[in-house]
Amino acid sequence: MSSIPAFISELIRAANEIEKLTPHEMSRLLARSVDTIRDMREQTGRVGRRRARDVLIDLQVASSRARDLSPEDARDTLLDAADLIRALRIMQDGEE
Repeated sequence: MSSIPAFISELIRAANEIEKLTPHEMSRLLARSVDTIRDMREQTGRVGRRRARDVLIDLQVASSRARDLSPEDARDTLLDAADLIRALRIMQDGEE
């Protein structure tokens, strides 16, 4: 798996070029985001927070409905995933 900063950049780049993404690519990026966020939460010990689970559910739903998302919703969802991964990375860095 690529490094976290590279994945964050990939999400942002995809959001900025949303018209070039297929629904399959969008779904794949969001599913990968869910896996990354889950792994990072386990590492930081922030697994059980209710709001945190809600965000993962939102990303999973968006991943399964990628073909139905408007370009604006798709862009916002990718940026939300990037922001969350960035925040978790900052938490991880602060714990080291």
